Amino acid sequence: MKALEKLLDRIIQRININLRELDYDISPFIQNLISMNQMVKFYAFYGITPNHPLNFEFRHSSLAGSYFLGKIRTSNSILYKSDIRGDELKHRGDVFRFQKFKIPITRDEGIDIEDSFLIKTLVHNFSHDPETLEKFFIKDTVSTHYGNIHGSPCDGCFLGPFATVDLTTMRDCVIGTFAYVQAGEVAHLNVGPGNVWVRNPGEFNFLYYHPPDRLNHYINFIAGRPPQGFIMDFVEDRKDAFQRVFDVVNIGPSVPVPASASLDRYAVVKPRTRISENVLISQRAYLQNAWLGKGANAQEHCYIINSRLEGCNVTAHGAKIIEADLGKNIFVGFNCFLRGRANSRLTIGDESIIMPHTIIDIKKPLTIPPGHLVWGLITNLQELEINSIALDDLSKINDSLIQGNMSFEGSGIGFVTAFRDRIHHILEANGAFFDGKKNRGHAQKNQNISFNTIQPYPDGELQGLYPAIVIQP
Repeated sequence: MKALEKLLDRIIQRININLRELDYDISPFIQNLISMNQMVKFYAFYGITPNHPLNFEFRHSSLAGSYFLGKIRTSNSILYKSDIRGDELKHRGDVFRFQKFKIPITRDEGIDIEDSFLIKTLVHNFSHDPETLEKFFIKDTVSTHYGNIHGSPCDGCFLGPFATVDLTTMRDCVIGTFAYVQAGEVAHLNVGPGNVWVRNPGEFNFLYYHPPDRLNHYINFIAGRPPQGFIMDFVEDRKDAFQRVFDVVNIGPSVPVPASASLDRYAVVKPRTRISENVLISQRAYLQNAWLGKGANAQEHCYIINSRLEGCNVTAHGAKIIEADLGKNIFVGFNCFLRGRANSRLTIGDESIIMPHTIIDIKKPLTIPPGHLVWGLITNLQELEINSIALDDLSKINDSLIQGNMSFEGSGIGFVTAFRDRIHHILEANGAFFDGKKNRGHAQKNQNISFNTIQPYPDGELQGLYPAIVIQP
């Protein structure tokens, strides 16, 4: 255990050096956040498929309960129940298009995690950084509970609980609890808790601030104690359901799964769940009395409970949908929390976009009309009117808009088009448009995965660390 404790001290020191200009010390937040004894209780596991590259290298690291798929190198790092997903790695010979540039890929891309501590974090590699096309790096970085590092190379950064960095190259930054950043490139920034920031430089800028006093009820993080709040309690109350799927070696699906759909071995599916054609259910998703129409998906750490999704729905990483009815082609962004009640359903109309890190928590029935953009914290109809706009109306804006705690500048049509294009890409990549022959995606490619486990040293000075391991074809 001594070697593991020294490794944690090393990681903290390196990140504090990176964050010195912000005068930010991560030590009070990280020390004792996860007991080092936890690192020997869980096996790590990796997937092998004929559709994804196989090349793993683990050196001087702890990997408790973490999942790996693709081409991944981990060194001098601690991972705890994190998902490292390399299923969209670029390949040698591909051509990457960025603005006016066409950049050839000279070697296969890989994920490189070094001197970092990732706690229950989802890492997805779909990076748009034109300067680091062959290496997706996470270096000198700590990400705490249920963060998302999505297509975002990170160097010298700290992410609070339920924080998301999305398609953003980030250096020497602090991303606060429940904050979301999609901004291209950022450096030396301290983004406050509950900020939602979407920027395309020179085209548009969307910014929303969750009211701190109201956000604290749902999630807050104070140095010296674990994350607190209703959303954290919601997840913790259901963690025992995952115990069985990780304890049992061979476990079959509990519901029928069409030949064109994919239900991950490490997802939890409770009774009365319906999975339609071309549906993708990722690892650590939780479904209970859920109806998923054709082409819908539930990504990592999603919860869909007593809800119906009509089809081609994107439920992004960490989103939660409870007692709701969603039409077709609806996007629910990262870490959203959408909660109706059994006798007060939430209804969302077709083609709507629910911005990342939106909280909707209602006690009376609420309907979001079709084709709307929704953001913020909403508990009633009056707050919905302040925190939403018809996409057609937003498309007409060419200067600025302020509604409540949200401000927008730039091209509305550019913002709407960018979102719609991205939603189409996600559906396409996930296999929502598969016709039996063409348009195969993750829902079809992930059907046959063999899982293999690796274990740490059980005691001694190296307790909790994993042996140096290289796994290649």
